[in-house]
Amino acid sequence: MGEKENEDPTVTKMFHYKMLSDLLGSKEAAKSSMLYSYKHGFSGFAARLTDSQAKEIEVIPNQVHKFHTTRSWDFMGLNDHSTTNLLTKSNMGEGIIIGVIDSGVWPESESFNDRGMNPIPPHWKGICQEGQLFNSSNCNKKLIGARWFVKGILDQSQTPINISNGEDILSARDSSGHGTHTASIAAGNFVVNANYEGLAAGLARGGAPRAHLAVYKVCWSFGHGGCTDVDLLKAFDKAIQDGVDILSVSIGISIPLFSYADQRNSIAIGSFHATAKGITVACSAGNDGPTAMTVENTAPWIITVAATTIDRAFPTAITLGNNLTLWGQSVDTRMHNHGFTGITFSDRIALNNSDDSALGCKRGSLNATLAAGQIILCFSQSSTQNIFSAAISVAEAGGVGLIFAQYRSDGLESCHYIPCIKVDYEVGTQILSYIRKTRSPIAKLGIPKTIIGKWVSPKVADFSGRGPSSISPTVLKPDIAAPGVDIIAAYIPFGAEKSSGFALLSGTSMSCPHIAGITALIKSVHKNWSPAAIRSALVTTASQKGTDGSNIAEEGSTRKVADPFDMGGGVVNPNRAIDPGLIYDIETNDYVKFLCGTGFSSKSVSGLTQTKANCTKNRLNELNLNLPSITIPYLKRKVTVSRKVTNVGPVESMYKAVVEAPQGVNMKVEPQILRFNKTTQIVPFKVTFFTTGKVYGDYRFGRLIWRDPKHTVTIPISMRAIFV
Repeated sequence: MGEKENEDPTVTKMFHYKMLSDLLGSKEAAKSSMLYSYKHGFSGFAARLTDSQAKEIEVIPNQVHKFHTTRSWDFMGLNDHSTTNLLTKSNMGEGIIIGVIDSGVWPESESFNDRGMNPIPPHWKGICQEGQLFNSSNCNKKLIGARWFVKGILDQSQTPINISNGEDILSARDSSGHGTHTASIAAGNFVVNANYEGLAAGLARGGAPRAHLAVYKVCWSFGHGGCTDVDLLKAFDKAIQDGVDILSVSIGISIPLFSYADQRNSIAIGSFHATAKGITVACSAGNDGPTAMTVENTAPWIITVAATTIDRAFPTAITLGNNLTLWGQSVDTRMHNHGFTGITFSDRIALNNSDDSALGCKRGSLNATLAAGQIILCFSQSSTQNIFSAAISVAEAGGVGLIFAQYRSDGLESCHYIPCIKVDYEVGTQILSYIRKTRSPIAKLGIPKTIIGKWVSPKVADFSGRGPSSISPTVLKPDIAAPGVDIIAAYIPFGAEKSSGFALLSGTSMSCPHIAGITALIKSVHKNWSPAAIRSALVTTASQKGTDGSNIAEEGSTRKVADPFDMGGGVVNPNRAIDPGLIYDIETNDYVKFLCGTGFSSKSVSGLTQTKANCTKNRLNELNLNLPSITIPYLKRKVTVSRKVTNVGPVESMYKAVVEAPQGVNMKVEPQILRFNKTTQIVPFKVTFFTTGKVYGDYRFGRLIWRDPKHTVTIPISMRAIFV
């Protein structure tokens, strides 16, 4: 019934009884019928009524509500109450061990409880390594192993860790929160009523809640921080020895990238050996997008994961003194005064008018006398300016709130000190127009709300690293995209109130463990599938359409339709990936021959692969590595590419080719029909590309699809024509 008309709850309750008495005919009937009188936050009541009685007054039927998940898994179709999806078919990843190479773990987090967990799998050979504030009792049937590797970072920094000031913790215990977050995304157990400051509340869980976790701490916070190659390589080495089935690595190096055979590319080297042992390795694509060629972790044996949004947002109202309400987004639910207060534009209160540093609220740029008690409107002048640093600047100057207008970007962060709301330039300009036209402008900042399903999604995040690969242009990267914006997951306790144990974070670091969790589910069903087979299943069944049926877009400077350099094969579709029909498989020796074909010497390849490589005799045209994609960076008139597919569907199957050629290119597939039976389960085919243009072009994109009555097996095609 809306807002209370009287502040006295007794009066409100009497009004409810009178209304119900008039309907039912007596006070006694009203008392018997009424369940609750809502008289504090709002006005209303709950009562038992017949259908005919209900029709006489405006009522809302009482419904049974289900727990809400923390969204990203339900968004991908993996809700835990379905009996037909991949989550239930795989027994939630039961028996699979996911290794997480990161910054460690906070073992007391509820996400790592072992309720409902099966015994530790017999193939596990690892340990629970003790250290500072960490002992063997911190492990259980969920968190079955933990190790830490610090020698590399100690050698690099040449200074000891000062453990007395809390710089870091000399054990597998997480001091930054990053590793705890990623581990719980991959395989966190069920946690009821998880939330971040009251937002995104629901049932939290990882992708494979019945899988086991082993953590390997290689990233440290002391000194300049970071994760060194020697520590990373040791972590890979131990993870292989320990018996993990999957590795999640949300770590990378910036451009320029080192070659796959360079010892400084420890992730490429370590992941090669893991892959050779049948361990699937998922890595983050990096956060330097949306610029082209910023994708990291580009080795062809790695599953490289881009980040997307989901259909959840945190809209926050900004009410101006002229009663105009505009909307931004925020995750700051505390420190609000809930009333109108003065608002001003940062440039008006600059400490120094000779530069424009106050425009973006850089630290030390604001006049504290003029900022005190005001909401400050700031305009970011580049995509690198940060709402958090602007909030510190405003808080130091005595401001009580921040509205930060910026280049459209994904991901929210709490400002902690004052309430902050992020808006785009359009909304920022509307607010600025009001300030300029009003003698004493005022505004009120609302409390963020959690809204699901009202935004077109997913979209490729603006920060997600983009292809093509700068080191190996014939290998499409990223491979696949998964949720990575405003993901709620376990976190270390922080602040005086020790937080809720959960945090909202954004990055390809968050999308990577989504794929690791899904991989665990697939591996639980298809125990003998190779890492390449699992990657193929993910890529060939991925979605290119959003929730509204339109093509998935990318959040960049131009907001275009996403292409393979933004999201690889598309956004992961777990329930389709379990039954892909056909797979593009690759053996370890194929990677060796690929490396030889890219120009590495026998010595370099032998050093990387620990095999006796002969690159003179055994080399593979790099275009012919059996990837679930085709990328041709230099198409000179005509080229033919070879692939082969393995049938993992019904034994007797027939697939027909459907071609969507890139603009300016003709495609011919031979054969156009693939037939499988008991004796033929692997069939090769060739695709020939002809250019039809007469000028140099940029990359163009297309698809090759194999269809039978049940399956649609799609690989992305990326091509750039040149003329000689």
